[in-house]
Amino acid sequence: MPAKEEFGLYLILTDPVAGYAPCAEAAVECGVRYLQLRMKDCPPAEVIATAKNLRDITRGSATRLIINDDLSIAMEADADGIHLGQGDQSVAAARQQWSTDGKTFGLSTHSHAQERTARALGPDYIGVGPVFPTQTKKNADPALGPEETGHIIQQSPLTAVAIGGINPANLPGVLQAGTVNFCVISAVNQSSSPRGAIKELQEIWQKTRF
Repeated sequence: MPAKEEFGLYLILTDPVAGYAPCAEAAVECGVRYLQLRMKDCPPAEVIATAKNLRDITRGSATRLIINDDLSIAMEADADGIHLGQGDQSVAAARQQWSTDGKTFGLSTHSHAQERTARALGPDYIGVGPVFPTQTKKNADPALGPEETGHIIQQSPLTAVAIGGINPANLPGVLQAGTVNFCVISAVNQSSSPRGAIKELQEIWQKTRF
């Protein structure tokens, strides 16, 4: 199994007030490792157009573009990977359908049991959460809290990303509880200055982790 990655911030874009392109440009400028496009309940044509625009922005950079849930859109946009939920198609099925070398397959997990199951499924990374209650996902699973999230992440041999309600105020506590990589949505999407919001989170990570 590959070594666990440490990259800090994983950014999900959902209805960013500054716009998708400016946020993606800020992510590339700041060296964000993963940038996920999550456009729920939007027409497929709009999602594809946005995905292709973000692909143009991220191509050739250190920022890997991940598409949420929809493998056909990820393939059409030539994204770097796909993120799957517990109710989506399996990682194995997605890999078989999208066999291009170098693609990244992520999987959401919400408990110790799901993390253990994920080990046999072979995703490139797992999401673990929600850490805190969140308003960005309908029918969200119960919040795990920082300590439980950190314990799952520390016990897992997989690269893991904590997700759910993380912001600059609570990030230090999340990191101190054992989390290495973390995902934010509202903390950047609701900011009119995405670059500033990203830099603040990265600085907190650097200061707390090192």
